[in-house]
Amino acid sequence: MMLGVIEVRGNRRRIKLDWRDVAILVESVKHSEEVKPIQQAKRDVFSKYGVLGSSRDPELTALFYGIMLRQGLLDRIISELTGTNPFLLDPRLRAALRVFIYLEKYGRRKIWYSNRIEAIKRVSAWISKNVHPYAGMWFMDTILKLDSYEFKPSSKEEELMEKYLLPSWYIRRIIDLVGRDEAVEIFKSFLKRPLISIRVNTLKSTVDEVLEELKREGKKPIQSKIIPTVIKFRGPYNFDRSRLFREGKIIIQEEPAALASIILDPKPGMVVVDLAAAPGGKTEHIAELMENRGVIYAFDVDEKRMERLEEIIRRAGVEIVKTFIKDAREAPRILGEEIADRVLVDAPCTSDGTIAKNPDLRWRMREEEVAKFAQLQYELLKAAVKLVKPGGYILYTTCTLLRDENEDVVEKMLRKEGKKAELVPLEKPYDPGFLPGTMRAWPHKHGTIGFFYALFRKKAKR
Repeated sequence: MMLGVIEVRGNRRRIKLDWRDVAILVESVKHSEEVKPIQQAKRDVFSKYGVLGSSRDPELTALFYGIMLRQGLLDRIISELTGTNPFLLDPRLRAALRVFIYLEKYGRRKIWYSNRIEAIKRVSAWISKNVHPYAGMWFMDTILKLDSYEFKPSSKEEELMEKYLLPSWYIRRIIDLVGRDEAVEIFKSFLKRPLISIRVNTLKSTVDEVLEELKREGKKPIQSKIIPTVIKFRGPYNFDRSRLFREGKIIIQEEPAALASIILDPKPGMVVVDLAAAPGGKTEHIAELMENRGVIYAFDVDEKRMERLEEIIRRAGVEIVKTFIKDAREAPRILGEEIADRVLVDAPCTSDGTIAKNPDLRWRMREEEVAKFAQLQYELLKAAVKLVKPGGYILYTTCTLLRDENEDVVEKMLRKEGKKAELVPLEKPYDPGFLPGTMRAWPHKHGTIGFFYALFRKKAKR
């Protein structure tokens, strides 16, 4: 299969696309709605067509992430062009429109077609065959309208939405949280391509071994100053072909996430409960810190993500984890009360602190879900208090910047459960939270994902 090539015009490198390249992008965008994270969806399709790991991988990957980054804006344009809610369209048609609108409106300086009309006709025929005989013609008519279309923001919030590629409700909330100037710095950080972050599995390897192997692979690894076992480097990186990854010597994990297990401070022989464990990075790290001695009860309701957890701990050589595909709020009933030395509540959340890593997330966030997350987080903390022994510790973490799911949840916990648990102050290595004793990692200040920490100790009975 012939793929595109790179053309240099002036000082710009432009990607030449033929219809097959466009078809690969359309299939990748469609698959990203079905498979999460989107990195995996892209790898699936790129592997299917022989792109993964090839010289074409970086160029098509850049275009794929460009589409994901602007997905909400692209959907807004689809709505204006067609008068239809994009989510009422067939997924294949929706994906094709997203790809072509991006290429036509935002990719002009990045790409050139070997034959634009052929690409449009080929995709149109594919839509007619798989969706409806008239859908392909409707697709072509919509694409042709782009020549005279221009997106015009109707408010200041829409101007910021177009500039920083974030939903207007989220822009408003972050400005209210930290002020406009700092909010802009946060928004800018979300547009930067993050370094790949891994953690060395000390059960199977050493930092020196991993550093040397990465250097042999042509990478320039940077060791974290906060957590020596965390290493960062610039992508792309094919984990499927990585010996270090396949042998379980490295775990994909961000620095603040790795710090969570260290703050929890599990010891060999302890009983630990992880109440939202999947996909398993922190569970595996806790087992490392316990030197594979003791027991970890790992709960999560997501069966697919728990399969990933089990694969991670198997590859890492961890033998002390017992998994439960159950609602973690039921853990005290299943395990009994006051049975744990440590409990981790890495709670489900809006996850906006990871937007730079997961560009499509910005458009999947819903404001109405924030309050639902906050209630679930509080209920998980209540379960944690029941599980932990007097004198034991509970660590509450999220990867959201929103106060509703961080300090507000902690304040509610202290207000309602303060007779049973107290806050243990955290002061470093990141910044103080808005509630004294809590801690926050900020993407614009610390060059990593956004993260929140609150450590509780269960009071002894009187």
